[in-house]
Amino acid sequence: MRASARSLGELFLTFFKIGLCTFGGGIAMLPVLEKELAQKRGWTTSGELLDYFAIGQSTPGIIAVNVATFVGYKRAGVVGGCVATFGMVCPSLIIITVIAKCVANFSEFAWVQRALRGINVAVAAILTSAVCTFSRKSVKSAFGFFLLLVSFVLIFFLRVNTIWVIFGSAVLGVVLAALRGDLRKDGHD
Repeated sequence: MRASARSLGELFLTFFKIGLCTFGGGIAMLPVLEKELAQKRGWTTSGELLDYFAIGQSTPGIIAVNVATFVGYKRAGVVGGCVATFGMVCPSLIIITVIAKCVANFSEFAWVQRALRGINVAVAAILTSAVCTFSRKSVKSAFGFFLLLVSFVLIFFLRVNTIWVIFGSAVLGVVLAALRGDLRKDGHD
């Protein structure tokens, strides 16, 4: 797949812009990515984006960066994946470098502490919105809702490591699909 310099530039600038607002990272980025990539640009669907998030969550690295890599690869192959990834991490790299070079003990400034407290509240609101959006699109049955509740209890109250909950849910999903006869050799619906 060969991409033009213009399309690679658009890919870089889009993810650079998204990378500027990565406070909260991970799931907090879902609404931003969905609005920019699925709704505004049509580069992916909401369903694909949820799949990218699921894969990005279960692979090493930052979820939003992993999603950028997937979308970039879909748009322009390996070069697109690299360009999108660099676009996503570039703002953080610049900001952290400037902070490290210019300001010693940056976090000790009272105004920085207050700003970060405010950002934390905003991130909590974004996360709540993302969880609601994610669950509305992912939970499609009573069993799915039951699994959501069980997972929440296991993680929040019983402090079970999320990797075990994800792994257990995946195994349960495959077993149930096999019992229903939903698994096909070619893997397509």
